Amino acid sequence: QVQLVESGGGLVQTGGSLRLSCTASGRTFDNYPMGWFRRVPGKEREFVAAFISEDSTPTIADSVKGRFTMSRDGSSNTVHLQMVALRPEDTAVYYCAADYNYHRVLRGAADYWGQGTQVTVSS
Repeated sequence: QVQLVESGGGLVQTGGSLRLSCTASGRTFDNYPMGWFRRVPGKEREFVAAFISEDSTPTIADSVKGRFTMSRDGSSNTVHLQMVALRPEDTAVYYCAADYNYHRVLRGAADYWGQGTQVTVSS
């Protein structure tokens, strides 16, 4: 059974940093595009970042560009979302996603999703 498990969320003050991790089990996602999304209760899920592979330049949402970066640790089948200069509006549940098709990831239509990790930024 394929599983994506996010970790690293928590409570941080404005201007702080967090690094989210998403570890895959049940199969390898070495050649799979992967992405990060976030959702605030009552709002639509929002795209955050995605890449085709660890060698490609990630696509980053304008709302977090310059503050968030995405990377992959192939040896541990894990992708990371490094977040710095966090703002209260970054508060959300963050999800990772994976799919063989990059455009499906970008559209939020990926086959595989994690359960999410809560990020709360206090003002």
